[in-house]
Amino acid sequence: MELINTPNLLGEKNKHVQKVVSFEKTKVVNIQLQVGENIPEHDSAADVLIIVRSGKVSFEVEGNVVEVTPENVLHMNPKEKHSLTAMEPSDLLVLQITP
Repeated sequence: MELINTPNLLGEKNKHVQKVVSFEKTKVVNIQLQVGENIPEHDSAADVLIIVRSGKVSFEVEGNVVEVTPENVLHMNPKEKHSLTAMEPSDLLVLQITP
């Protein structure tokens, strides 16, 4: 067992992206963004799950826009091009799961 801290740094600095842990076929990344901050378009070779812990994030995935909040989870297939913009101060976890 391993308990990993992911402190909220939104009050201390702007955009924060940090690998939390990786093992075998899974990588977990913590992203913290202030309102209006974004991550430009990119893709991943893995399946991706987005879990918003706080805030609201707008994702554009292959031309479709969705809002991700703590009340839902976004799944993206490998190679789907996507970008994201924080609509509120936001803290999210990105799980990349390689098939």
